[in-house]
Amino acid sequence: MPHNISLITTIAAALGAGLLFGYIATRLKLPALVGYLAAGIIIGPATPGYVADAALAGQLAEIGVMLMMFGVGLHFSLEDLWDVRKVALPGAILQIAVATALGMALAHFWGWSIGGGLVFGLALSVASTVVLLRALEERGILDSFNGRIAVGWLVVEDLVTVLMLVLLPALASSLGGEALDAAHGGHGGGEDNIWVTLALTLGQVGAFIVLMLVGGRKLFPWILWQVARTGSRELFTLCVIAAAVGIAYASTHYFGVSFALGSFFAGMVLRESALAHRAAEESLPLRDAFAVLFFVSVGMLFEPSVLTEQPLKLLAVVAIIVIGKSVAAFLLVLLLRYPAKTALMVSASLAQIGEFSFILAALGLSLKLMPAEGQTLILAGAIISIALNPVVFSITKPLERWLGKNLDLAAKFDRSPDPLAELPMTTPHEHLRGQVVLVGYGRVGRKIAATLKEKGISYVVAEQNREIVDQLRKEGIPAVAGNAGEPAVLIQAHIAHAAILVIATPDTFHVRAMIETARALNPGIKSVVRTHNDAEADLLRSERAGEIFMGEQELAKGMTAYVLSSLEKDKHGHAH
Repeated sequence: MPHNISLITTIAAALGAGLLFGYIATRLKLPALVGYLAAGIIIGPATPGYVADAALAGQLAEIGVMLMMFGVGLHFSLEDLWDVRKVALPGAILQIAVATALGMALAHFWGWSIGGGLVFGLALSVASTVVLLRALEERGILDSFNGRIAVGWLVVEDLVTVLMLVLLPALASSLGGEALDAAHGGHGGGEDNIWVTLALTLGQVGAFIVLMLVGGRKLFPWILWQVARTGSRELFTLCVIAAAVGIAYASTHYFGVSFALGSFFAGMVLRESALAHRAAEESLPLRDAFAVLFFVSVGMLFEPSVLTEQPLKLLAVVAIIVIGKSVAAFLLVLLLRYPAKTALMVSASLAQIGEFSFILAALGLSLKLMPAEGQTLILAGAIISIALNPVVFSITKPLERWLGKNLDLAAKFDRSPDPLAELPMTTPHEHLRGQVVLVGYGRVGRKIAATLKEKGISYVVAEQNREIVDQLRKEGIPAVAGNAGEPAVLIQAHIAHAAILVIATPDTFHVRAMIETARALNPGIKSVVRTHNDAEADLLRSERAGEIFMGEQELAKGMTAYVLSSLEKDKHGHAH
């Protein structure tokens, strides 16, 4: 052909191989993600036959990262991020420090320089946001409290990584490397320059966040409305994708913020629009397709020779990623007084590395800080940890069940000396007789609580988010922190004397455990359950779990009632 079609052939090969190997993986009862990675290895340079353009595949993967993070932003409000700040901020920073130290110790054992060990450790410390999102979405827990903690944790990791990407060139010469800016006639890595770089970086990131949260929250939803008013579906979809990719590019070009973080904030500001749900649906097919390209491009980087040439080094790297990081995160979440189940979920989420690790490794090589084998080990560790991540997640369920059977052990984890885990002694006794026990204080729970308060009905809130519980208590509302699936939490909420149990949390995994505990302690109690899933609703009805409310059904009922009422009024009006 007279023109270059490498882009077309790369997309065709990546999607075609991804479909084939993804199908084979699912038939073998493996996650489709493993098939996508295998497809990348097959069309990569390490195997014979067709070799796709790795540079183009990498750029396509970046678009996948942008669209995935944009989708998260559409579901993740600023309030969600603020709610988990007390666990995500210290937890992520401490976990990065622990994992980096483990990586540096391993690099020192191999005889690498301090700078090489620092880059290596940092690369092993940051998890892949794309892998995490796929795992949470597949399990339907992206919008759960634990899901929000995991996403908030990774947002903090991304911010720290952005900071390190800017600081490393300034620190390179003092760490034994070669500063990039010095090579171009700029300043060296002096102490003054480091502080100037740090100030500029923080200023740029801060300016971007302020611009997005102040101006973007008004401007972009308004633009979306104007496009929607045209009635053109393709224009609406184009507007959504243009916003995701355009803001991500602008954030990197003008503010030095990563593509992933830029598109995340783009989603967050568009979430302010009433059309956010439609925007999420319209962009979903493209997000899925480009997510596949991301995993295929990761597979293309794999060099199988590392398995035979450096098996022990690779095993040590995988151990730090899958075991070291996970154990550190688990202990940190427990120390921050969150339940063991939350700690298990967060630790499983972090047991892999991805896109930022590749960027850090490439920068370490260009600064002559890290040897080439470091990048090879990081890439191989990423492939193996991503493939193992679904297995790690599957292990959390048996561990949760085991903790459930060993209540004494679970109590040592969950019932640490935490004043928020017990109802205050000053709670009036009349509030604990015939009260409503409200599980979950999210968007739905808040509205229910407001109505109960307006009607003068006493209630006790059971909520996993300690910051929300702390705030409720300051407002004089009885609240207890913890997972209501644990009997001790409902006991603290005085379920034995309650009139109704209202389960308003989107996390349906522990619903049956809550109802069983409530009925065991209070056989006559009524229960009201929120669910988003038809199968879950049918199962709960078959178990006589009480009144089941599903969002779509209740919306349909309300709209139908309005239509019938309007028609009835019109009929009577014409009759007169």
